[in-house]
Amino acid sequence: MRILALDTATRSTAVALVDTTSGEALELRDDPPRGARPAHTSLLMALTVRALDRAGVDWDAIDRIAVGVGPGTFTGLRIGVATARALSIARGLPLVGVSTLRSLAAAAAADADGGVAAVIDARRGEAFAGAWRSTAIGIEDAAALAPAALSPDELGSRLAALGGGWLAVGDGTTAFRRALEAAGARVPADEDPVHLVSAIQHARLAASQMPSDGADVVPDYLRAPDAEIALTGARR
Repeated sequence: MRILALDTATRSTAVALVDTTSGEALELRDDPPRGARPAHTSLLMALTVRALDRAGVDWDAIDRIAVGVGPGTFTGLRIGVATARALSIARGLPLVGVSTLRSLAAAAAADADGGVAAVIDARRGEAFAGAWRSTAIGIEDAAALAPAALSPDELGSRLAALGGGWLAVGDGTTAFRRALEAAGARVPADEDPVHLVSAIQHARLAASQMPSDGADVVPDYLRAPDAEIALTGARR
């Protein structure tokens, strides 16, 4: 099976082609430096076309599309999911929505002894975070810490309550490093690629998930958009 996978949950734009039969995998991505604006709108389809061209395949060779449904930035998720749904409809391809947090954790499982906490920057002093115990072949299906929007103190206390041995990954670990390490978690260096969301991992997870016609694949925001939060605060 050949799967096209997309992710725009973070500032990065990632596109991958994975052949689950041969194991061949290709990923193209844009990772803007901290402080730079994401380029999801201009790059997502460009990277998709480039990936197909580099792999030497056309749309007839694609069996399934996978997309990261978040949590993540409101605008980024909307762009990624809308694009994936449009491609699914236009090409008549089944679509699978993948938890961006679970995918981030699964990609780092080989480096974790006890489990992986995936932490994505949610801004406003919070992170989207979830944690999964490690298994011999990856991570458990059920989350030890269900995905939620948490403050540094909340995340630290919840991880500490679960016991030590956690590997913390994701772009949210930069701002949350002190709280995570105080809770006993191991946090790789900020520049370590383990913190990047992998579209290749999305495809690998999507291979074992039940696809749909796309209508039920929607962004998992976990909280209201920033603009709505700001408006609610202004009314108080």
